[in-house]
Amino acid sequence: MSDPQTPGGERLLLVSTNYAPEQAGIGPYATQLAEHWATARDAEVHVLAGLPHYPAWRVDPGYRGRWRLVDEREGVLVHRRRHYVPGRQSALRRAAYEGTILGHGLLAPPRMARPDAVLAQVPSLAGGLLAARIAARHRAPFVPVVQDLMGAAAAQSGIAGGGRVAALAAGIERRMLARATLVGVIHESFAEGVRALGVPTDRIRLVPNWSHVAPPTRPRAAVRARLGWPEDRTVLLHSGNMGAKQGLDVLVETARRAPELHVVLMGDGSCRARLAAAAEGLPNVELLPPAPRAEFTDVLAAADALLVTQRASVLDMSVPSKLTSYFVAGRPVLASVAGEGGTAAELRRSGGGRLVPPEDPDALAAAARELAADPAGAAALGAAGAAYAAGHLTRAAGLARFSALLDEVLTAHAPARVRAVRPALPGAPA
Repeated sequence: MSDPQTPGGERLLLVSTNYAPEQAGIGPYATQLAEHWATARDAEVHVLAGLPHYPAWRVDPGYRGRWRLVDEREGVLVHRRRHYVPGRQSALRRAAYEGTILGHGLLAPPRMARPDAVLAQVPSLAGGLLAARIAARHRAPFVPVVQDLMGAAAAQSGIAGGGRVAALAAGIERRMLARATLVGVIHESFAEGVRALGVPTDRIRLVPNWSHVAPPTRPRAAVRARLGWPEDRTVLLHSGNMGAKQGLDVLVETARRAPELHVVLMGDGSCRARLAAAAEGLPNVELLPPAPRAEFTDVLAAADALLVTQRASVLDMSVPSKLTSYFVAGRPVLASVAGEGGTAAELRRSGGGRLVPPEDPDALAAAARELAADPAGAAALGAAGAAYAAGHLTRAAGLARFSALLDEVLTAHAPARVRAVRPALPGAPA
């Protein structure tokens, strides 16, 4: 029997459709968590993941044509399974995406001995169901970490046909969460939604995301010059996924109504082509590919303000992961989001920016002009966000919360844990 109080010798499975080399969304969090378990806990760590595809919603060229494979990355065994990747989002395409993840995962689960615990990152219902199924088969504790509430997402995101599948998605979530030993949530605003799905309060644990990027290091003026951003222009930058729930049309319209502002959309996603078409003829709208990881926060810090946008209907189904990176960059955040949602709550807590009514280009332009007219005030907002990240969103603090969550479930299931001899890391496809 292994000692549940002493890390080491554990065999752990993390189910996360998104994983390295993906650099946006939950991929970096899943990667850093698994690698932390492998090093700090000396655990045998397996990850069941999809093929890298986010945020472009195109399979990474290095993985095309592959059905299943095992990658060894930083001491972690990553079991990848092929699935459908929709280039455009709709309820039907999302259902096919989830269905193929679930089907292939059930057909070919990871080849591994009994895990001591199974955790799942749950913006993907299929990933949560797979993790619950594997945990039940091995009689291991199952811990889903809710990054998005998918039933609410279907209703609020604006994806075609989403409203029709919201009740179905919520029903699947309810059954999946009912199997959980404990349920992690990344923000307290999710707790009420999780309770509404039948999870008792005493089984909910708060495990916020952390800042997974390094602070900027290069002079702002030099980065702006390289990017072609004049010092006398106010640059508003949105970085990350260009999807339906972001409601990024408001940024194109803001640029149309305020030609003195320079609006930059940096990233990729299912709505990128449509946004490019909408911005055609607007010289003050610029679309950029995702910045390389080594330059990412330098580019963020070169902007005058960083943008978070969500449709007005998005309330309690997600908190954008980009916020943690924005705070680290030390620039003021303009959040065009519903005031009662989790994103607004996080911005108020940080003191790192200003709230703007969602889907209101005039209000967004006015807020940007106010920041441009008050450089000292803008700098103070950026400094407040950076201080909040340094004090509350460090990687060490975030990983420590996950370690505490894992220790809790391992302690509760100590009688079922058996220390096993680890096999050699396999090099052949599973």
